[in-house]
Parts: sequence; C-alpha cells; structure tokens
Amino acid sequence: MARRQEQESARSLVMEVAPNVLRMELPIRMPGLGHVNCYAIVDGDGAAVVDPGLPGPGTWRALQDRLKRADLEPRHVHTVIVTHSHPDHFGCAARFAKESGARVVAHRSFRFGPAPPGHEAPEVSVDDLTAQGDATDSEEAETREAPSPPEPWTRGLTPWGGQRPRPPWNIRLRWAALRLLGASSIVPVITHPVEHGDVLELAGREWFVVHTPGHTGDHFCLHDPESGTFIAGDHVLPTITPHISGISSSPDPLSSFFYSLDRVAEIADVEQVLPAHGHPFPDLRERAAAIKRHHDDRLETVKKIGRALGPATVEAFSQRLFQPRSWGAMAESETFAHLEHLRIAGEAERHRDADGMFVYETG
Repeated sequence: MARRQEQESARSLVMEVAPNVLRMELPIRMPGLGHVNCYAIVDGDGAAVVDPGLPGPGTWRALQDRLKRADLEPRHVHTVIVTHSHPDHFGCAARFAKESGARVVAHRSFRFGPAPPGHEAPEVSVDDLTAQGDATDSEEAETREAPSPPEPWTRGLTPWGGQRPRPPWNIRLRWAALRLLGASSIVPVITHPVEHGDVLELAGREWFVVHTPGHTGDHFCLHDPESGTFIAGDHVLPTITPHISGISSSPDPLSSFFYSLDRVAEIADVEQVLPAHGHPFPDLRERAAAIKRHHDDRLETVKKIGRALGPATVEAFSQRLFQPRSWGAMAESETFAHLEHLRIAGEAERHRDADGMFVYETG
C-alpha cells in the first residue's frame, strides 16, 4: 500500500497556499504521521501562526528556518492559533508567547490533561496506523510499539474495563524527560479563548471560528469566506481519518463528530481546505461525506459482528473488527465509541458482567 499523504516527511519548502497564507511543514515523529502543517497568515504587523508543531528544540529550529524563508522571524509572530489540545498542534505556542509576546488563541474548552502523559489518545485511526505498517514495516518498528493485551479490570481505567490507550514508548520517554525539565511550561496559557461564531481579524480579512468537536472536544476550524479558505486542523484530513476515542467528555463522541462533519459540509464557497496533515485539497463537502460513509460502514460491521458473537465484551468486538496486529487499547477505544453510538441510538444494549466488563448485544 502506498504511503499516505499525512505520513510524508516534512519538507523545508514554504508555499503560499491561499492569499497571504503560507504552508510550513514541521517534522514530527508520531504513529501514522510524518509532518504537521503550520500555517502563517501574514499581514502588515507580522504573522499569525496556526498549529506550531510539537514542543522541543527540533521543532523550534524548524520554525525559525521556515519563518526565515518567508522573510520573518519569531519576533514577528503576534498571534498563535491552536486548533485543538494535542501537543503536535500547541507545542511551540508557549515559546512564541515568551519570545514575541504573542497572544494565544484556542477554544474556550481547551484542556490538556493533568500533565503531559495525559495525552493518551493517538492522532489517527487504527486503520490508518495499519496502513502505515503495510507501507513501511521497518519504519513502524521505530515509531510504534506492538499493542499489548488489556490489563485485568481491577487495574483498568477505561469505562469498558480495559487499559487506556498510550502513546508509543519513545513518546512517553520524551514526556518523562520534559516532566523532569518542568513540562508545565510547554502547555500555553490561552490569552484569547474563542467559541463558535467568533471572528478573528487576520491579514485584513474576517476568519470565522467553527467549533468541530469529535477528534477532541475543543477542536475548531477557521473559515475565510472572502478567499474561500478553510483551515481544517485534524477535523477533515485528505486521505486518513482522525482517531475518535471512546474516552471523551462527550457521551457519544462519534455523534459529535458526525454533527461537526455536517456543520462544515454546509459551508458554501470553500475553494481550498488546509489540513493539519497532508496536502491542501478543494472539496470539503465530499471529503466530509466520505469520512461519514467510512464510519457508517464501520457501524454496520459492528452490528454484524454482534449478531455473530451474541453478548460480547468490547475486546471481543474489537478483535473481530481489526486484524491481530492492531489489537489492543486503541482498537478497543475506537470500538467502544462505535458501540456506544449504537447503544444511544437504541441499536445495542449494554450490561456489566460478573468481572465488571461491559457486555454489548446488537440486534
């Protein structure tokens, strides 16, 4: 299987992808991803940057290089916009605030756990991690550890009774090192919280905040009707789908995601979608519909599995839904999100067994 766009390594090239909007690719080492797009919206006062990569000196050097190629410096950045509370999107926001006094914009509900290790939900879906493994098995060994079986319910922390998804060992090691160095400094202070419908004045144009919960509860996108530009964050990606975790503040995270996909599909006159990973693309409505179809197909598959299994745990469902190489906490989290969506819709029933595990039945 060919490498997906989102898995491509970062290039140093800086390109104008919309009027006064520059795409700057930053390197990241995360499962299923090879870069994150940081967009610089340039105006007479300097620039606003959107999603300034992971924390750490490597990202900061890359940002300095990309800004220099655009005849900018960190001191010219007056605004940092964070589409959601994952570290590859807010990583250098605090550094910009310190270096240039930049204001930091994020959704009002922005929250990054009690500490850096709280980033337990991976960025991309289990299917897309598997596709990465099919394309580059040798690279996978460097970026992703094999999933382990769930811990007993007495040690589990998930609602269904399994262990929580965790980042790969190398990312956990990085967070441990940052904790020792005072990791709280990497989480930015949000100086300008926003909500759905708010307007940001950037590059002499009005950009509308579109709240899009699903991937995270605090995710938002930006729409510029004048140029037809839509900055999508992780909400709508060109060739992969974001991870929809069953561990969420929403009782039905998949329903929240569907609602958000419908919301952006209704926006008229979008000519250019700027995703956080992968290349810009033109058709927002069709891509949102394709992602919904993917999850609708997954829901039908879950119902078929239920009819074949009878009453079964989330782990049992997940091991029919995914290949053995993908079994583990992340697969269970995605499966749980789909099972809960069916339960809330009245298409599945749930109870706890003698061991405290959730057991589901689908009609």
